[in-house]
Amino acid sequence: MRRAIHAAGVALWSWNVGDDRFAMDEHAFKLWGLVKSGEVKFEDLSAHIHPADRDRVRAAFKATRGITGPYEIDFRIMVEEEIRWISARGLGDDAALHEGQMFGVFLDVTGRKQAEEGNELLAGEMSHRVKNLLAIAVGLTNITSQSTTTAKEMAQELTGRLTALGRAHDLVRPIPGSQGHAALLGDLLSVLLSPYEDLGAFKGRIRVSVPRMGVGESAATALALIFHELATNSLKYGALSMDTGILDLSGVTDDDDITLTWTERGGPKVEPPNGAGGYGSKLLNRSVSGQLGGTITYDWSPKGVVVVLRLKGERLAK
Repeated sequence: MRRAIHAAGVALWSWNVGDDRFAMDEHAFKLWGLVKSGEVKFEDLSAHIHPADRDRVRAAFKATRGITGPYEIDFRIMVEEEIRWISARGLGDDAALHEGQMFGVFLDVTGRKQAEEGNELLAGEMSHRVKNLLAIAVGLTNITSQSTTTAKEMAQELTGRLTALGRAHDLVRPIPGSQGHAALLGDLLSVLLSPYEDLGAFKGRIRVSVPRMGVGESAATALALIFHELATNSLKYGALSMDTGILDLSGVTDDDDITLTWTERGGPKVEPPNGAGGYGSKLLNRSVSGQLGGTITYDWSPKGVVVVLRLKGERLAK
């Protein structure tokens, strides 16, 4: 029995309800980080219980005498700087006492509790992410409905924007070295532009050369919208609308900030747009300034448009 108990990681205790003293086996003393002695008082153990759980555990133990059948109490204890989760289990009701003593076990359930906390954190993060994506989808639907004239045109533009978001979020994963929490910038931009690269005549005409840096989830969403909008405009009116067109996307860093330059060459003659621009332009400006804390400027050169984005490095990591 002792070997089975040891193999199961079970620590034994008995509680004298009359004088409030505990008797524990060797494993229990190790679990609590105490020097082995004959008996300890309940208050001796309480001193090691996490302050946030202490009152709850005291009340729960006093209430066990009124419980019929088995009970289980999970709580945290502090062993030097380490926090452990303990599960105390036993049988309640005075009828279960033997010579004034109540018996039970302690189990170290730290691993299980950490897994549960990790699952709760993941569930909360996924819920937050889904809510954000739904809000973005609603916003894109409203914007697209105002910038298109037919249902077919709206469906095409909205599908393109949502697909770009999907490609960005496919790359969302932790990156070693605290370089952000979603993707590497170069990988993200390459994936976002890959659909335009696969259009036969454009194969090999898109070049991406940017510094190695991490991109956070929110920034990945903003960049997906920005570069999908730029690529769509290029496909309609710019370099990607012709077989001879070339698109070059380069970047340089300045301290923690980054400047991305979108250069189109080999396409039709470029002229600046008339008026204040459509909803796509507003979406670009809103994403660059509002979400990434940066600026966007255009050079409408006859050889091809040049778009310069100056972005805050701290915003890219979020």
